[in-house]
Amino acid sequence: MRVVIAGQGYVGLPLAVRAAEVGHQVVGYDVDERRVKRLALGESYVEDIPAERLRPLLESGAYQPTADPAEVAGFDIAVITVPTPLRDGVPDLSFIESSAELLARYLRPGATVVLESTTYPGTTEELLAPLLEQGSGLTAGQDFHLGYSPERIDPGNPTWKLENTPKVVSGTSPAGLAAVDGFYAQLVERTVPVSSTKEAELTKLLENTFRHVNIALVNELAMFAHDLGIDVWEAIDAASTKPFGYLRFTPGPGVGGHCLPIDPSYLSWRVERALGQSFRFVELANDVNSHMPDYVVRRLTEALNDRQRSVKGSRVLLLGLAYKKNTGDARETPAARVAELLVRMGAEVRAADPHVVVGVHVPDPVIPGQRAAEPDAHGDPFAAVLRVEATPEELAAADAVVLLADHDDFDYEAITAHSRYVLDCRRRLTGGSVEVL
Repeated sequence: MRVVIAGQGYVGLPLAVRAAEVGHQVVGYDVDERRVKRLALGESYVEDIPAERLRPLLESGAYQPTADPAEVAGFDIAVITVPTPLRDGVPDLSFIESSAELLARYLRPGATVVLESTTYPGTTEELLAPLLEQGSGLTAGQDFHLGYSPERIDPGNPTWKLENTPKVVSGTSPAGLAAVDGFYAQLVERTVPVSSTKEAELTKLLENTFRHVNIALVNELAMFAHDLGIDVWEAIDAASTKPFGYLRFTPGPGVGGHCLPIDPSYLSWRVERALGQSFRFVELANDVNSHMPDYVVRRLTEALNDRQRSVKGSRVLLLGLAYKKNTGDARETPAARVAELLVRMGAEVRAADPHVVVGVHVPDPVIPGQRAAEPDAHGDPFAAVLRVEATPEELAAADAVVLLADHDDFDYEAITAHSRYVLDCRRRLTGGSVEVL
């Protein structure tokens, strides 16, 4: 079949590659022309899709990246995997809307459209279906199939990939469910059909809200335990030995990626708008997790004060700009807030991250290759930070080192050997100069 994947990011690119590998003719559509050019050259910016996996598909013609809207014509199946950010606490579905308007132009009887972007329950039926119907003159569930299948991509996870992670599928009609299930059954080992698109949409929000709330719990415990002189990490290790009734979550400098900082708020917004009630667990978790970067800076300030230094004028080296280890994904990363606060306080902030590449994972700086005076107007959260490598000289020159993302590529022996003080937010290090979050 001719398959169009709208959006070639951390969700869309792995899906496009997998669909091409099983024999479909795949068009990877993205509005970012620089991203498309990189893909056309066989250069991947997603760690889960190495270049050696991408290039054979390009050479055979099974996969075609494009920014030309006309190239989506003739599709049998189209999957929407575009971002759904929050704007001032309100869901921004403009990327879904623009994708729907584009696909509607080329929608044919018998074709299937699937939404994978995370959103509130009701989006597929109440927003996407009318847009497709209006633009095509066809009727969902009668002339074409429509469904929802929440993405479950975990960037950098060496164990759970697209292929072996169970895929929840749904449709707005029995025939739609069959079409969606039939497509994904070719890509993954197991599909999980649910009765409607609303249940599928809620499934994704439930998964991420569960994680969000439990991470907030251990983050708040970490703050209280520190003030009480208790090692929260040892308590977590001990609790993790219980073989039932407990799941391990660990503290950190905050949450990032698209899922945790954003997805639960979609559910909270929907509950407030539809029922006039607040989702208290989500709001509390948002409050705790969003303030963790502030807590990291507070702990760093206290540590520098103990060493008779102020933040202003201190040289601080941040290790890891991604929101999680072994990935270049810097979406909503807490490192951005940490860097912003330290820059505001007058610190000389430097950062090392072997995965987060300027121009690929974050926008180009105002002055390429140089430190900018202020954050880039185009959105680079690290434009006011000098990018360096974590060499022994950089480590030794820093008044403080903050480990934010514990990439395996870092030389941890060198970090402990050469750093005067380290605030370890991931409990990766030991030694007299190390303080754990």
